[in-house]
Amino acid sequence: METIAGEYPKPMLQAVAGQADGAVRLADGDAAGASQSLRQAWRLWQKLGVPYEATRCRALIGSACRDLGDEASALMDFEAAHAGFLELGAAPAAAWAASLMRAGAGEGAGTAGPLTPRENEVLRLVASGRGNRAIAAELYLSEKTVARHISNIFLKLGLSSRAAATSYAYEHGLAG
Repeated sequence: METIAGEYPKPMLQAVAGQADGAVRLADGDAAGASQSLRQAWRLWQKLGVPYEATRCRALIGSACRDLGDEASALMDFEAAHAGFLELGAAPAAAWAASLMRAGAGEGAGTAGPLTPRENEVLRLVASGRGNRAIAAELYLSEKTVARHISNIFLKLGLSSRAAATSYAYEHGLAG
């Protein structure tokens, strides 16, 4: 262990240990303890510039929040993890984060097939004729994040335009 500690900076070992501790605590039903360890690991991963592990921590933090009964915070963390994984090009991990979002979203209420709850919201606003800037303002997102959501919607639904997305939303009762 001393060899490993000598090869890697101390914050790296703390991040690994904190993430592992948080994951174990989460599995053991200690959501409060898990949240504390995972948040500390998340901050360390960010400081170290390791975005994939930081994003994994974010998803695990969301699970801890859900276990604590804080669904709003859980959804926020899952959405951040989903967006982070997409930015990193980690499609399987993004799908995992999306599945975590859907798991607590009323078990399918108001969803449209493969879309996340946030993508459904964006699709509804696209169908109402709003542009990316207006959608970003309404949902408190960046325009880049809105553009990413729209791109994901097009990809998941096999669409190529906002008009096609609007048509899809009306056909599936998502507009309005």
